[in-house]
Amino acid sequence: MTQIYSVDVEITAPVYDTEVTSRVADAVTNLFPNADLEEEFGEIRGEVHSLDHFSELLHRQEILDTARGEFFGNREGDAFSFALKKQAAFEDRVNFSVGEPDELGEIAVRVRVHEPDVESYVDHIAPPTEDGRPVDA
Repeated sequence: MTQIYSVDVEITAPVYDTEVTSRVADAVTNLFPNADLEEEFGEIRGEVHSLDHFSELLHRQEILDTARGEFFGNREGDAFSFALKKQAAFEDRVNFSVGEPDELGEIAVRVRVHEPDVESYVDHIAPPTEDGRPVDA
C-alpha cells in the first residue's frame, strides 16, 4: 500500500540590493522545482506540497544523516524547519546553513506535516542509514 503524504512547505529567501531577484528565485526552484513563487519587496516566498525532488538531492549527495539531524533538531510539534545556503542552491546543491548566518541570507524552509506524522515523513524523504546506505524500515 502506498502511503499518502500531506505537507505544506513554506519557503522564504531574502533578496538583497546586491542580488538579482531572478537568481534568488532560480536558487529556490533548483531545490524546489514545483514551488509556486511570489516576489515581495526584498523577499521571495514560495509554497510547495512535496519534497520529492529535494529528497532525490539528499540521496544523490549522500547527506541523509545530516538532513535527519537538521529536521529532527528543528522540530516543533507537527512541523520542522531548516535553512539552506543560497549559493549552493543556485548550483543545484543542498547545503544546510548552521552556525553563523550566511552573509547573503538563507533560504528558510518550514514543513508542516498533516498526514501521517513528522517521523514518518522524515523517514520518507531522508530515511535512516546504515554504513551510509538507506535502510528500509
